[in-house]
Amino acid sequence: MQDLLTALADPTRRAALALVWDGGEHCVCELMDRLGASQSRMSRHMKVLREAGVVLDRRDAQWVRYRRNPDLAHELAAVIDAVLAAENMSGRKVA
Repeated sequence: MQDLLTALADPTRRAALALVWDGGEHCVCELMDRLGASQSRMSRHMKVLREAGVVLDRRDAQWVRYRRNPDLAHELAAVIDAVLAAENMSGRKVA
């Protein structure tokens, strides 16, 4: 749980998570463009989310694609849903 909370603590990671939380697969290049982050910065953020077990990755030629971890415990997915919903309700731009 501590890894999850650490992963959710950063606004860039929350914004990236909001993008991949739709159930689709997203290339790191797309995340970079949408969030205005460099490749190295985005990769570091996604590594934190991957190590927390929130997202899965797949190499596709030179890029890495990320998706929501379908095996994430329902309780942890509910925490993420609540955090992303609260972020949307507060008027902050999530993605």
